[in-house]
Amino acid sequence: MSPSSASTPKSTSRRWLPLMLGYPVLAMAGALTHRQGFSLAACALLLTVLMAPALSARRPLPWSVWLATLAAMGWLGWHGMAGLLLECVPIAVNVLLACLFGRSLRAGSMPLIARIIEALEGRERLDVPGVAAYARHLTWFWTLLASAQASVLAVLLFCAEPGGLLGALGIASPWPVSAGLAQSYAHVGGYMLIASAFVLEHFFRRWHLRNIPHPSLHELILGVATRWPKLLHGDDAASS
Repeated sequence: MSPSSASTPKSTSRRWLPLMLGYPVLAMAGALTHRQGFSLAACALLLTVLMAPALSARRPLPWSVWLATLAAMGWLGWHGMAGLLLECVPIAVNVLLACLFGRSLRAGSMPLIARIIEALEGRERLDVPGVAAYARHLTWFWTLLASAQASVLAVLLFCAEPGGLLGALGIASPWPVSAGLAQSYAHVGGYMLIASAFVLEHFFRRWHLRNIPHPSLHELILGVATRWPKLLHGDDAASS
């Protein structure tokens, strides 16, 4: 792979990543004001950011999927269901994360955390005693956390009162949850949990593996953000 082609995913990620900060703002605006436009904008922005690396390759299939999904979002918004679409986004994000981490734990695959370590610190870092085992355990942790988060969010979506799916279907909720609490957790609290777990794990790792140097939190976040398209496919071994 040429240097120019190798840098494309990184430059694409750096260009689009700041826009991700607009998603929670638009999502909360849609939830609080109940305006369909904010909800649709949040979903469209999230879809575009997630598909940016594939769209940058200018292949017909990713662009077709992107346009078809935007059209489906527009249809849901036209029929007054943009709010429901927005409620499903956090569930979908956590299911996707659980699948990405869990899939890398299959036999013959390198755990996703091990790929990150390899990409940021070199393959030799995985040969340090305890590092490879920690990488596998941490990959399991993120798989289970994302799975649990998706389950909690699904319960909130179904059981919120008023506005939950069970209530809309005329079914009494077995675990009534305030709609305000459910929306706040779905669009703010859930992301704060993930961010807090990320930060706490960083400091725990520096203590648990204190016999070796570690990248700073800023270097870790920037490194993952600029390499994530290749990390998902396990081919970022030596391109940094």
